[in-house]
This record gives sequence, C-alpha cells and structure tokens, in this order.
Amino acid sequence: MQLVSDVILEDRAQLAPTHEAIYPSLSGFELWDPNAWTSGHPHEFFKQMRESAPVMWSKADAKRAGFWSVTRYEDIKTVELASDVFSSERGSINMFVMPRREWKPKKLIPAAFNSIINLDQPHHMEMRIQQKDYFIPRFVAELSQRVEAKVDQLLDDMERQGPVVDFVSLFSQELPLFTLCEMLGVDEADRPKIIKWMHYLELANQYFVSPWPLLTRRPWFPLKFFHYVNQMFDYGERVMADRRENPRQDLMTAIANTRMAGKPLPQEYLDGSWLLIIFAGNDTTRNSLSGTIRLLTQFPEQRARVLAEPDLIPRMSHEAIRMISPVQHMRRTALEETELNGQRIAKDEKVILWYPAANRDPDVFANPDMFDLDRENFDRHVAFGHGPHKCLGQKIALMQLQTAFRKILERFPDIAWTGKQSIAPNTLVHGVSSLEVALYGLGKERPTQVAVKAVAAE
Repeated sequence: MQLVSDVILEDRAQLAPTHEAIYPSLSGFELWDPNAWTSGHPHEFFKQMRESAPVMWSKADAKRAGFWSVTRYEDIKTVELASDVFSSERGSINMFVMPRREWKPKKLIPAAFNSIINLDQPHHMEMRIQQKDYFIPRFVAELSQRVEAKVDQLLDDMERQGPVVDFVSLFSQELPLFTLCEMLGVDEADRPKIIKWMHYLELANQYFVSPWPLLTRRPWFPLKFFHYVNQMFDYGERVMADRRENPRQDLMTAIANTRMAGKPLPQEYLDGSWLLIIFAGNDTTRNSLSGTIRLLTQFPEQRARVLAEPDLIPRMSHEAIRMISPVQHMRRTALEETELNGQRIAKDEKVILWYPAANRDPDVFANPDMFDLDRENFDRHVAFGHGPHKCLGQKIALMQLQTAFRKILERFPDIAWTGKQSIAPNTLVHGVSSLEVALYGLGKERPTQVAVKAVAAE
C-alpha cells in the first residue's frame, strides 16, 4: 500500500493564484497564522468573506503556498461531496506541508500524513468499515455507563478544589482521555503515559509557532519532546504487535488487524492511526465541553430552559457544537482544473474549508450568532464535516457531551465561566487550554451543608 508521506504535495512559494481571483482578497485577519487565533474565531471577518469573497485567495508567508478560503455552507458541502475532485490525500488535511528535509521528529511528521483522515476512496472507506464496530450505537451505549461513573468522579474532584477551578485541567481534558483509553483498551497502568504524551504534543504546537516564550519557561522542552514522541510511538508499536498476537475486544485490536487489499497495514499506517486516534478522540470533545460552559454563561435564558427541561440536552449539545466549531478547518487539494462558485481553481491548489464560517451562515441558520434551543435545523451543522469524511467518532463525542452536561447541571446548576480563559495558537482546532469557572455561580461560595437529625415520632 502506497504511503501518503511518499507522494504528498510539499508546499512551495505561491503568492498569487494560477487563475485570476474573481472575489477580493480581504485584509484584517491572517487566517494562516496560528497566533491570530488566540482570541477565538474571527466571526466578523468570516461574515465579510461570506458576503463578498466566499471563495477567497488567501496569502501565506513568502515560503508557502497561498490557498482558497471557502466560507459558505453550501460551497463547503459541495467540496466535501466531490472527493474525486477535492482530495484529502494529495496534500493531506493540513494547511501546510513542510519540505521533507524539515520533517522532525522523524516518525511524527510522516505519521501525521499516513492515516485514514488523509486517505481518498476506496482506501478511506475500506479502513473505516473495519473500525466501525467501536462507533456504532450499541457500543456507545455500553461505553456511556463507564463515562457516567468517570463524570461523577471528576465532579467530586472539582468540588473538592472549588469554588473556582480550571474546568479544562480538572474536567474537559480528563473525560475525553478516559473515554479514549476505554475505547482503545489501554491498561490502567499505562494511562498516565498517554496524559504525558498528549501534554507534550500540545505544547509542541506552541513551540513550533512561538518557541521563545516556551523555552524561557522550559529550556529543556525540545529534548523532552523528542524523548516522549519516541516513547509514544514505541509503545504504540509494541501494543499493536501484541494485539495482533493476542486480540482483545477493543479499538486498538481493530486498528492493529485492519487489512488493505488483503494485507496487514504497514507500520507507517499503524503509527498514523495511533497518532490520529489520540488527537481526534481528545481535542474536539475537550474543546466542545469547555465551549458549552461559556455558552451557558453567555446565554442564561437558554441555560434556564435546559434546567427546566433536561430532555433538551441532546439538542443543546448539537447547537453548542455548531457555535463552538471545535475543528476550525480542513484542507482539500484540487486533483484537476475545477470551479467553485464561479472561481476557477487550478490543479494542486489548496482549498481550505472554514467550518466556523459555514456554521454561522445566515442563509442556513437564522440568527446564527444566537445560542438557540428552538432552532429547527440544530443538527445540520458541519462541525463534524460532511460526506465520506464525516467524523467517525461523532456519536462518541455527543454521548460524552450529553452525559457530562446532564450530570454537571444536576450538581452545579449555576456553574459559570468567570471570563478568564486561554486559547492556544492553533489554526486547526479551537484549543481552549484553560477556562476558569465558578461552580456555584459568579461570586458565590460553597453552599453550607446543614445536617438534620431525624427525630423519632413520639
């Protein structure tokens, strides 16, 4: 099986598109710059793009190729459904592909390319079908029982440390990692390693974007990062080899025993699957959990609705994901000369799909900036993508959100975001790295518990 990393299109300098741009290139936000995203989605800029430049040429820096930015809902669906024209494999889902001479650490960068998310048909669907049993409703229902118990434990921990806590460190980063380890079948003794590896992978993004602030605090970071990346891949290789010899009922076994054209997956694809499942199973749910707390604080009337009608929680979860759009973009690459909304696009040019913009397209969602539990098309969002690449784990993500908020609102009905948060410099995901919350409401202390003795009736 051919490796994506062997044939992937490397970035080249391209300041202007091959064909004349029919829409203006708007200024005011550098979409390609991770540091520009630390204040959240640029919704006002996206609004301008939807209205006057729906397929807009966006420049990057002088060394990398610019790209076509797509912001309208229907245009994004068109691209997602035309996978024979707009490829995930030719240039990966990443906005940029650095030259091979810069691929360090040695295993990490190729692994980011050699995975199901970067495959076109028929390989993408062939691999997807073999892993689907761990994403179907029956498995999700069984997993939800373990998730419920974990949520109770995490809420106990938050309450002990309250009344004001960091929701990310105590809850939203912990729950998806637990769920992921349960799905993969990671042994209890190995789970702290997963947490450490995730921590260093997340910090690595900050290091590559702005190294000096991180190096000032952690001068040994590069050495530790390379060490833990090697450790992570060594572990994955060892465990998957064991799952081939000693299969279990878990997702790791399904990945390890996936076959393509009748042959086992090459190690490079096992490395890529291992890396992808850790990221895909963690980032989106974590940031959706944090973002929903923000929304409940910003829209108190909708919180009151949910408290009065807990059956609205499934609808709330979809509406929250629409507004949060935890995955900010995906890339496709044109396999041939094509056209989108009147704009000619040349072969090998990049097309970036901006999901937060599509999810607030007023042609589809009335009053799109409102968190509205009465929205009729609440589940038509593209936060999980669309078409053949629609997120395989969406039911797992929604189950975690619904389980978490049913229990959070039962226990802390007045939980509120204090206004303090940190958002990581990242173009791919809306990375909420900290979110301060007051468990009992803004400015409120822990309620006094009064013990009442039962008096026997005389």
